[in-house]
Amino acid sequence: MGSNKKRIVLLLFLILVLIFMGAAVVLGCMELSDNISDEIEVSKSYTEEDGRIIGADLSAFLRDDDFFDKDTSSKTNSNYSAEQEYDENGQPVTAVSLLASSVEKDIRVRIVDDKGNIVTGHDFMIDVEGEGLHIDEDMDGVIQIQNVKPGDYKLSLRDMDGLKVPSEPVNVNVKSIVSYTTIEDIEYFVHSENEIDILKEDTEAEQIDSEDEDDTQYTSLLEVDEQENVVEMGIDVSKWNGEIDWDIVKAEGVDFAIIRCGYRGSSTGCLVEDPYYKQNIDNAQRAGVKVGVYFFTQATNLVEAVEEASAVITLLGERELDYPVFIDTEGAGGNGRADNLDPATRTAVINAFCQTIQNAGLEAGVYASRNWYLNKLNREDFYDFTIWLAEYRQTPEYEDKYDIWQYTSSGAVSGIEGRVDLNISYIGR
Repeated sequence: MGSNKKRIVLLLFLILVLIFMGAAVVLGCMELSDNISDEIEVSKSYTEEDGRIIGADLSAFLRDDDFFDKDTSSKTNSNYSAEQEYDENGQPVTAVSLLASSVEKDIRVRIVDDKGNIVTGHDFMIDVEGEGLHIDEDMDGVIQIQNVKPGDYKLSLRDMDGLKVPSEPVNVNVKSIVSYTTIEDIEYFVHSENEIDILKEDTEAEQIDSEDEDDTQYTSLLEVDEQENVVEMGIDVSKWNGEIDWDIVKAEGVDFAIIRCGYRGSSTGCLVEDPYYKQNIDNAQRAGVKVGVYFFTQATNLVEAVEEASAVITLLGERELDYPVFIDTEGAGGNGRADNLDPATRTAVINAFCQTIQNAGLEAGVYASRNWYLNKLNREDFYDFTIWLAEYRQTPEYEDKYDIWQYTSSGAVSGIEGRVDLNISYIGR
């Protein structure tokens, strides 16, 4: 074979080799591309926009149980967190703190966790410097210490199993006299009815004194334009009225409602929220009924009066009122803790309540029957407050000034089952 032919054959051989190599490279790239696409399809989590893939899930590895090495230490307990502390036996420890305040010659203590929640279920023991040891016997996380001399005190919480107590004492200044301002921590002293003995605590009298009613009383809503100087017609309600259809009540001609927000227990003196309060005030306002609130008092001194007013202010929150906040000074069946107060003390309680309400920027008022205004109170000492009179007859015999007249407790209004109190308002006349 000539040299030219040899060169041609060698060139053709090299070309064939290059073709085969190129084909192999192309096939390999295609297979690699398919594998990569398959892996992306398995792991990606994307958002579609006009059919386009916006992004892939770059955190998919976090859902891979085998990606990280498993921790085989004692911290694999399901309740473990990086912030949780444990004792020498590996049991979780709750860190607690003391919060202390004073209203007048008293110390009010709350034991809270790191989230500010009251810690219950422990008979906490607190050492008060110069006052001795005090125990949370009902284990509700709250301790009230009465009759403490004004001054500065140090409080220390004794060690308890399962708790990490403060290493340093807490300071509190005991006030010498009450100020008529809202008690900031009062919410921790307001109970729900499932925490109390209702039969002993909620004994608000259902009837006024017999000399303040007769058979001439109206028992239906009156027409405003038929009554001289009447501005609006209203009702007052509490849990005793049950579920209320406020849309029907509004359609019946009710302009306003005075709603019980709470009461002080007749036996123990605990502060209690009316269980129907929130739904009543929210639904009444939603239906377009104007609202005010009242609190049934069993306060026996100025401190308790400020507590009651503070409870009302806290229960109101950001809600706005159309009518005043009233203190209800009815009796509690004759056995209430405040039923036998003398007129001077009861009047002082009313003034303390109303002044605290007014200092919070709200209007204050007093509710009582004719007999109570005349014989149980020093009426001349609170002329600045709105007066709400209870007297059940066509024409009241009470001759002094009043702004709202409760003319019956035997009224009937569609939307409310059973009897309901009916009222006439002269405010704004």
